[in-house]
Amino acid sequence: MAKILIIDDERAIRNSLKDILELEGYTVAVAEDGVQGIQAAEKQPFDLIYTDIKMPGMDGIEVLEKLHGTCPIVMISGHGTIETAVEAIKKGAFDFIEKPFDLNRLLVTTRNALSHKDLSEEVGQKTEEIKKLKKKVEKQMRMIGESPAIVHVRDIINKVAPTEARVLITGENGTGKEVVARLLHALSNRASAPLVEVNCAAIPSELIESELFGHMKGSFTGAVKDRAGKFEQADGGTLFLDEIGDMSPDAQTKVLRALQENEITRVGSDKTIRVNVRVIAATNKDLKHEIERGTFREDLYHRLNVIPIHVPRLEDRREDIPLLVTYFAEQICEEQGWKIKEFDEAAVQALQHRTWPGNIRELRNVIERLIILAGNRITEDDVNTFA
Repeated sequence: MAKILIIDDERAIRNSLKDILELEGYTVAVAEDGVQGIQAAEKQPFDLIYTDIKMPGMDGIEVLEKLHGTCPIVMISGHGTIETAVEAIKKGAFDFIEKPFDLNRLLVTTRNALSHKDLSEEVGQKTEEIKKLKKKVEKQMRMIGESPAIVHVRDIINKVAPTEARVLITGENGTGKEVVARLLHALSNRASAPLVEVNCAAIPSELIESELFGHMKGSFTGAVKDRAGKFEQADGGTLFLDEIGDMSPDAQTKVLRALQENEITRVGSDKTIRVNVRVIAATNKDLKHEIERGTFREDLYHRLNVIPIHVPRLEDRREDIPLLVTYFAEQICEEQGWKIKEFDEAAVQALQHRTWPGNIRELRNVIERLIILAGNRITEDDVNTFA
């Protein structure tokens, strides 16, 4: 079981935290000031450290500076120390919690921090593998193109990502809405916290509430244990609601309440749980039309549509196709371990003049088909034959 160190000069706080965490099964040690905390950490390794910021002698910031990198460190902040806590996050603290403690917030933070430590250890053991994976993810998250339409989208992303504003991403299927959502998270102040994705269209309407808000054991047939929903899983991070236009009316009502009050209730429970989540939504539907039809709540639309980002169709940015062809060709050949295949200029022009109802997703599929079926250099004839 994980070992946790609590550093706080207030005995009541130390004992309260210790009792709560021991009830959850953790092994807990305490220290009454920064010096004792560092001495304890030097004697044995801990999986997580909670430290108060304001303490006599050595404060929590000094503790953070000395112990940063040994394990996740969560700052405990009282009244008037929030700015200091935010500064601590910039210096490497995993998170901070405020006094008086919210029990759910404390337990979720503890689980997230310990999960982060486990992931960090795994990354340390598989450095080269993770570097390759990271490189692959970064490539997949890039927005390729220099057309005015895509430059405009990138500009909005760069301006909006560091804020807490909710974003509604619209566009046809295959245009890259998920990439926009991932970039918004990666460039945000929540980047170190989870990005949790929910495809609202892929979940049956009778299960969407359980998926989003969690459920209690026995609340319905098949609920064999308590389960946290996506809102709880995304606490401190970003929740991406893809295909929001397909969400059931009942779920829409509960999502609206969660956005208004920053709290949710699991299915089968009457207890509210505080959550700190930034919501990004996406849809290929015209939500204003859905509002007129009565299938989408207007008040939820206005809650989500603080910053609208429309991702253009590929046919509206044809000048980006040569760059996309090169990018996908390199990506696909690298994945297959093949020498990169080149496209004739005439082949690229032929691709530019095609219609693309499936947008970028369809273009990538065509490029992969050409690389597999055509020769070492892809020609216009290959495009006409295989595309």
